[in-house]
Amino acid sequence: MFGRPKSLFTILGFEIKVDMSWLILAALITWSLARGFFPEYYKGLPESAYWWMGVAGAVGLFLSIIFHELAHSLIARRYGVSMKEITLFIFGGVAHMEEEPSSPKAEFMIAVVGPLSSCFLAISSFLLYKFGIINNWPVTITGVLKYLSWLNIILALFNLIPAFPLDGGRILRSALWKWKKDVRWSTNISTQIGSGFGLTLIIMGVIYIVRGDFISGLWWFLIGMFVRAAAQSSYRQVLARSLFRTKKVRDLMVTNPVTVPRSISLEEFVRDYVYKYHFQIYPVLSFGKLTGCIFLKQMASIPREEWSQYTVGAIAMPCNAEITIGSEEDANKALEAMNRTGNSRLLVVKGDELEGIISLKDMLALLSLKMELNDLEKSK
Repeated sequence: MFGRPKSLFTILGFEIKVDMSWLILAALITWSLARGFFPEYYKGLPESAYWWMGVAGAVGLFLSIIFHELAHSLIARRYGVSMKEITLFIFGGVAHMEEEPSSPKAEFMIAVVGPLSSCFLAISSFLLYKFGIINNWPVTITGVLKYLSWLNIILALFNLIPAFPLDGGRILRSALWKWKKDVRWSTNISTQIGSGFGLTLIIMGVIYIVRGDFISGLWWFLIGMFVRAAAQSSYRQVLARSLFRTKKVRDLMVTNPVTVPRSISLEEFVRDYVYKYHFQIYPVLSFGKLTGCIFLKQMASIPREEWSQYTVGAIAMPCNAEITIGSEEDANKALEAMNRTGNSRLLVVKGDELEGIISLKDMLALLSLKMELNDLEKSK
């Protein structure tokens, strides 16, 4: 949401990332726990104790979400679905699936383990809470454990709502998929329910705001917007994968892309290329061979008055694996790479030869045309 997520650490082969919006959630959770929740239920403690409990509660939420998403990822791996990273953001967390589950059973198992993992954490926290009460642990510890128990129960119940992309919506999709043998139809039904649920949350948010509870209303409104947008986006992803599963990168790439010679100055580059084409990345060629890439963000580090002193070749960087792909790769692999890295254009290369460029814009344009003509294959 706020730029590219930052990598925190890797666990069990999964990279844990955090979007900067998570800091907003962490701060709000800490503040609300320290100033409202814990003082209401545990009176008479020093103010510093409430703040430490608030921090512990926020950390507990952080770990609970990671545990929940790790459960999804481990089961996905068991069923052959590639998941390499988990990202935390302001509305929780998401394990990034690079492909759809291969069967209704795989979908069901991947989805159901999320709420089950939250139930496990809820029970574990409650048992620790009871153990702490019996053994006279400080209230600053038992209070946080009791909060985490209730928190994970709420997470489990919320995720069981049958509205895609929540876990309950995925469970519903697996049942419909098993029944109709059509993943696209099943996704359409479950995402419509998810979209409707998101709209309900938006309306609830507006009602709260009108009644004067602005903070609660704003949260419900934003969560509703997120659920609705995620549901609609999920259906488009299924349609895209259905279309592109039979195509190779070479079928969709532009074979005569815009390229930049190494010898021109940065001033010429900006005047003749940047202002004309508005791309973020340009391939750099010398005698017909790909020698590197120049990124628009590189220009920000060079003062305007020095543009005439540098050539493109002087600042061009190697074209790394994140922005390159082979022409014989599946088109879905290109789409997944774009989603994962945030790059909307990939260079199609073979050794030091530039064969073309495949862009998200062109892929989505084809998808839009196919949808208008109702010319998408049925997905099993």
